[in-house]
Amino acid sequence: MNAPVPSSELRCTQCGGELHPDEGQIFLVCPYCGAAVYLDKSQVVFHWYLASTLDEAKARASLARWMAGNQTVKDLDQKATIQGVSFTYFPLWYFKTRKPGGQEELFLQPAAATSVSELRNLKLTAGDLRKYDPSMDPQSTTPDVPLQAAESWLAQRQVSPEEIVERFLVHLPLYTFKYTYKGSLYTAVVEGGTGEVFANIYPAKAEAPYLLAGGVTALVFLCLALFPLVGAATGRNGAGSGLLLCVGAGVVAAPVLFALAVWVAAKI
Repeated sequence: MNAPVPSSELRCTQCGGELHPDEGQIFLVCPYCGAAVYLDKSQVVFHWYLASTLDEAKARASLARWMAGNQTVKDLDQKATIQGVSFTYFPLWYFKTRKPGGQEELFLQPAAATSVSELRNLKLTAGDLRKYDPSMDPQSTTPDVPLQAAESWLAQRQVSPEEIVERFLVHLPLYTFKYTYKGSLYTAVVEGGTGEVFANIYPAKAEAPYLLAGGVTALVFLCLALFPLVGAATGRNGAGSGLLLCVGAGVVAAPVLFALAVWVAAKI
């Protein structure tokens, strides 16, 4: 269905009808069966898109929820300033592979240049897709990554061409937000079908304070655990006294350490 065809003979992947595109035309609807196809240099493949379920206001709300989440610095949703937003249907190559044992796996690879490579981690099912409509061209980003280049990327992941059972081009609705935080400019992408947010670089929570709080807690309780051992070494009843001291000190230390953890979580 996706076999390469001679450059002088382009046929629809669905009905096999011969296609006659205009010069430079890459998005095409088959005049015989109405299938939407994309004309790559190496072959003809099906062309789909994912319908957007979010308008800009809902996309902003998804971004705000992500900014207020656990990955980003505290109050990023309140301290960041949105500098601009744009909408486009962005192209990705979709591959379904099947191992000799029958196990199937899906891969997505950007079909155009993007600074957000995390888009390849999207969860996309074929049942959500619709036939691409040429009227969407003004809102769509034109692919500039050839199919063969995307397949080479798969080969680097130990996927052979024989394992690819399905390949097509899909345009996804993306809202791209530019925002500033403490003088730095960042980019976040909201997928318009699900509201999922993708960003390669963003103001993330600092790990050092959490590691320090955890290390202090571990050190305190390690020291407390040594009390019974030290007590046992000092005399017959020393183990019992050391155990009581360990429990008492632990009761006192636990609220302090908990307060420290809460303070770190509130500040970072």
